[in-house]
Amino acid sequence: MGILSGLMGNASEIDIKHVEREFEKILVEGEQVEKAYKLIRDLFVFTDKRLILLDKQGVTGKKVEYHSIPYKSITHFSVETAGNFDLDSELKIWISATQMPIEKQFKNDKNIYGIQKSLASYVLR
Repeated sequence: MGILSGLMGNASEIDIKHVEREFEKILVEGEQVEKAYKLIRDLFVFTDKRLILLDKQGVTGKKVEYHSIPYKSITHFSVETAGNFDLDSELKIWISATQMPIEKQFKNDKNIYGIQKSLASYVLR
C-alpha cells in the first residue's frame, strides 16, 4: 500500500529494517523486530518479546509515545470489521489490570486481519 493509502487510515506492512533503526534506542539487547504495520502516523511493532504501539502526537509528530505491552499482559483482543454503512474497522486490545481496551480504528481495511493474525500468533504462544 502506498502513502495515500496510509493517509486514508489503512494499515500497511512496512520494512522492519527501517523500524529497527528508528527503535534502536528502546529495544533491549537481543530483541528483534519481526513485523511492523503503519497506520497513518502510528505504528504497530511486533518484536519477539512485546508489542510496541507508537503514537505520534501533535501537528509535527515530534512528540511520540511508545506504548510497550508484553504479550503475556494481553488478556484478550477483538476485531470489528467494516459494514455497509459503517466503513471503519476497529481493533481493541485489553491488558491485564485495566478495564478499558486500547482502541485503534482503520478505514475499511483488509490489513486489520494481518495485524490480528500477528497479534494472535504472539499472544497464543
